Amino acid sequence: MATNNAEGRREDAFIKQRAQNREEYERQKQTLINETEKSRPSANKFVGQNDSMEETLKNQTIGLVRLEDFQQRRKELEEAKAREAARTNELKDETKRVKKRKKTKATLSFAMDDEGDVEGDTSSRQTPEVEKGEQASKRAKFRKNPNVDTSFLPDREREEAERKERERLRQEWIRRQEELKQEEIEITYSYWDGSGHRKSVVCKKGDTISAFLEKCRQQFPELRGVSVDNLMYIKEDLIIPHHHTFYDFIINKARGKSGPLFNFDVHDDIRLLADATKEKDESHAGKVVERSWYQRFKHIFPASRWEIYDPEKDYGKYTIA
Repeated sequence: MATNNAEGRREDAFIKQRAQNREEYERQKQTLINETEKSRPSANKFVGQNDSMEETLKNQTIGLVRLEDFQQRRKELEEAKAREAARTNELKDETKRVKKRKKTKATLSFAMDDEGDVEGDTSSRQTPEVEKGEQASKRAKFRKNPNVDTSFLPDREREEAERKERERLRQEWIRRQEELKQEEIEITYSYWDGSGHRKSVVCKKGDTISAFLEKCRQQFPELRGVSVDNLMYIKEDLIIPHHHTFYDFIINKARGKSGPLFNFDVHDDIRLLADATKEKDESHAGKVVERSWYQRFKHIFPASRWEIYDPEKDYGKYTIA
């Protein structure tokens, strides 16, 4: 009977120990799961915090948006980006100045009156009280040298004035560019359907190619039933995309394959002496063609020479004799 009681107590102890082990296992398992969840990367971990201007513009112009609203929004984003770049440059400059001050200690020159350099050998024979009095008077005569250049030292007021001046110049430059965009230019073009039909139209320098094609469409009855998207503008053997403006070509002095893109009149090179080292000063009328005509005849001259304009590609430099 005593043996059975001992076996029962031992079995109860084993059951209790097994239950404690199971609870400890479950607790460690839950702790490991929680730590794994915390360390697991979230879905937004690798998402960039600062989208580019193009991505921001896409996100803010979802759906059908008027061209004027799209251009206004793009202009606001460009100005915001310019201000952010200016602030970033200021912070970088300030950080560089702080690091430079930590590495090198600025030293000031001091001027001392000539009265301190008087007695040489007699000073050793003076009493300690007199020497202490003379040292105190010499220290009192030390002054800052006003001739030392301190422009390299940080000056909050000067830096704020420089920042305001940069902002004023930036705003003035933007105002001048807007005035330049409002100037009118006469553009000579030729409606090309296998033969040329030359006309001219007056546009502003800030107008896009699509706005120019809309005015051209009104001058030819056969084009009034054609949308602007189905028209193409070819200048100096380059197909100009619709979103570019005449201001872009003028300000950048852009060049095509056979002449400048910033001259919109027609003139020939009239130099009497040919010089192979200098480029010809001539400009050709741009062509306005239907996209369907180009698709049919793009394998035939002159359409076979045309290619889409790439701002990153160098088509050569334009020089005037």
